[in-house]
Amino acid sequence: MKLKKGDNVKILSGKDRGKTGVVLKAFPEDDRIQIDGLNVFKKRSKPRKQGEKGQVVAVSRPLAVSKVMIICPNCKAPTRIGGRMEGNRKVRYCKKCKATL
Repeated sequence: MKLKKGDNVKILSGKDRGKTGVVLKAFPEDDRIQIDGLNVFKKRSKPRKQGEKGQVVAVSRPLAVSKVMIICPNCKAPTRIGGRMEGNRKVRYCKKCKATL
């Protein structure tokens, strides 16, 4: 998986198509990412204590990596990610403008 925490991404499909956000958490074993404030669902919670009321909470759920594209900070366009060696380090780069991410 080539996306990491802190990357700015654009959603390609689903109910939030066209929106952009920052990756909060990556789940590489499931090929999913969680984006700040997007893919939000309402979850009902039970009252835990006597006299407390139940409530509806908005929860951001993980989204499949195949449904998003990273936004290149250099060319400001959604792009694919490549990998190359620069010295002894492996770096990610934009496939459109060839800039290092």
